[in-house]
Amino acid sequence: VQLQASGGGLVQPGGSLRLSCAASGRTGDRSGMGWFRQAPGSEREFVAAISWNGGNTLYGDWVKGRFTISRDNAKNTVYLQMNNLKPEDTAIYYCGLDLFRATEHEDEYDYWGQGTQVTVSS
Repeated sequence: VQLQASGGGLVQPGGSLRLSCAASGRTGDRSGMGWFRQAPGSEREFVAAISWNGGNTLYGDWVKGRFTISRDNAKNTVYLQMNNLKPEDTAIYYCGLDLFRATEHEDEYDYWGQGTQVTVSS
């Protein structure tokens, strides 16, 4: 399984970005996918996760409605729409795939993408 994350970049505070993560290979029929982020000097932090059919979504407590996770199974792609971005959202964003469920637990993910840099600055 390979995961390719994209969509990061430089955005001003209050702006929006949409991250994408395309999965390839034997991803299974019930895989959950999620996003984590890691800022310099910090541990990796859970952002959001989604079940195989989109019926279950999980978010970090701090997200507070600013981010939305979705997926398109026909494209094997998960998205993270990020609105009202703040400087503290600056981090490398990683997507992961869990072969069995949507989860907020980093150690349960089976595969990871390479990460995409998001920088929020004026």
